[in-house]
Amino acid sequence: MTRAALFLLAALALGACATTQPPGPVMPDPKTQMAALEIRIAILVEEQRHRLDPKARALAIDPELSKIARARASDMAAKNYLAHAAPNGDTSASLLMAQDEQWQGLLGENLAAQHYTKLGGVTVNEFAQRFLDEWLKSPPHRDNMAFANYDHAGVGAAVNGDTVYVAVLFSTDMGLKPRGPQGPANAITSWESPAAASATSPPEPLRLRGAAGAQ
Repeated sequence: MTRAALFLLAALALGACATTQPPGPVMPDPKTQMAALEIRIAILVEEQRHRLDPKARALAIDPELSKIARARASDMAAKNYLAHAAPNGDTSASLLMAQDEQWQGLLGENLAAQHYTKLGGVTVNEFAQRFLDEWLKSPPHRDNMAFANYDHAGVGAAVNGDTVYVAVLFSTDMGLKPRGPQGPANAITSWESPAAASATSPPEPLRLRGAAGAQ
């Protein structure tokens, strides 16, 4: 066999090896990961909440709060912002009151955003832990998670471009008046996460219509 023929056979063998190599892993579309991310965040928040305060009430995932949390996350993703008030002025509180004008209680909100790369995609467990870790670094966010009288929650997650936005809402049951210095009855307390925004002072509590007669 000639040297040229041997070279041709070697080239063909290398080509066959190249074509049979398995392709690299294809990351799932991040949009398909949002529902699983919401569930994982809810689990981690509940676990951490009881580490912070073993006497804290268990959180029930509330469909009404979940709907609002998803609306807030989706709006932030679509308009590329991270704030408690949307550009049109909507807040979780105003959306909640629009759904149920008789609602009474405390409403807390934690927001955050995390970037991802196309190569790395969105890994549910890793991203859920990253959101939790950011909130734990911030005393107001940590206090929100640990506030013992909250017993309802909703989680929303949305993605746009290279960023995942998350909103977590906490609330007391209708008519419940929290005890102690954590906050007045029928108030909203909320803070942004410093994960993707500069630190800001917590806003003044906003009053909702409730048993105390606030308007």
